[in-house]
Amino acid sequence: MLGDNNGSSRSAARSRRRFTPAAVAFVKKIDWASLWDMAKEWIRSPMNMALMAWIIAVVVSGAILFMVMTGMLNHVLTSKPQRDTWFEVNNQILNALFTLMCLYQHPKRFYHLALLCRWTAADMLRLRQVYCKGGTVKPGERKHMTVVVLLLHLNCFAQYALCGLNLGFRRQGRPVLGVALTVSVAIGAPAIAGLYNNLSPLGNDYEAQPTEEEGSSPDDEYRLQQKTTMTSAARTRSRTMTARSWAGGLFDVYWEDISLAYLSMFCSCCLFGWNMGRLGLGNMYVHVATFLLLCLAPFFVFNLAAINIDDEQVRDALGLAGIFLCVFGLLYGGFWRIQMRRRLGLPAVSHACCCGKPDVSDCMSWLCCYSCALAQEVRTADAILLQQGDGMMASSSWSPAAAGGAVVSDNNKVTVPPLVLSVIIRS
Repeated sequence: MLGDNNGSSRSAARSRRRFTPAAVAFVKKIDWASLWDMAKEWIRSPMNMALMAWIIAVVVSGAILFMVMTGMLNHVLTSKPQRDTWFEVNNQILNALFTLMCLYQHPKRFYHLALLCRWTAADMLRLRQVYCKGGTVKPGERKHMTVVVLLLHLNCFAQYALCGLNLGFRRQGRPVLGVALTVSVAIGAPAIAGLYNNLSPLGNDYEAQPTEEEGSSPDDEYRLQQKTTMTSAARTRSRTMTARSWAGGLFDVYWEDISLAYLSMFCSCCLFGWNMGRLGLGNMYVHVATFLLLCLAPFFVFNLAAINIDDEQVRDALGLAGIFLCVFGLLYGGFWRIQMRRRLGLPAVSHACCCGKPDVSDCMSWLCCYSCALAQEVRTADAILLQQGDGMMASSSWSPAAAGGAVVSDNNKVTVPPLVLSVIIRS
């Protein structure tokens, strides 16, 4: 008995050492061969080739426009007429590129709207694959899909209106209010659609149970409830929920895994979307796009509204206001940090400067040091996924593979599936 007790105590000690925050390192070595194979497979599609050319054109024109608006090219473009010409050319290029994308996407959105109006069994399945998490049935899915589709239509119509203003008026004659309004709607509508899709029942996990009432209609064939049933193994793991903690402090830097610090600093949107996706907190690509929109929209809205103002001081003030408001896009990360803390049962941290409110502290963590907050979230997710082993969330019947997230295998390899092919990231 003494030997067994000593053996069990040593096993427990090894288990504690294994899952301490310092022992969990971010997966930092990418299998470049797998990534290269995935890239070659992706680029073979003609549509993906066109999309890559579109992305490159947007990045180049957007970078030039950004440098002209912020004065970074003043030493090259010394006169104001030169800067105005370069600004207008790149503004029209971006306007044409985004209008072209809307013209490509809008027929699909009309088609989805027609499917929502018809709403047959085949239409339901087709729409669920696009808008529902896991492609499964959701409560009130028809009305929620309608909201998302209408917001995406609003995005297209706002872009058409902006295109009309850019083509129909010279730069000096464009209405400032009209440009600001159309740009705001064109950027805000898809951002709101992404948020709504993640926060509504479309982005949650539900299970269907046959109804027992007689005379139920075909639409009520299944009664849905949010997944809360746990297996016995999940119940056992759920007892350790209160023992969970953040992996390291907010300002801790793990020098043996410095790549995480660089990724959280310079590739925040992609790392954030990947981390939320593998935890089942929404779609990775929706998170990335929404994060970028919220962080960049104020800059372009304010600066595009300022181009027709002759007063140099007012124009500079609007530009600075746009840059300042871009910082508040980081509150998107703070909001999902709150959701992560609640979903995983992590301890709430409150500070006196934040009125003792944990939610305010989470948002301030992102506002004051977004890279530190993001790195801590990634380390914590790694620790929890490694500890669970099979990837089953303790609070619900959750699977990273079903959520499109990362899967931890027995040899501590994390597989991150983008669409069909998988990128293997080795620890």
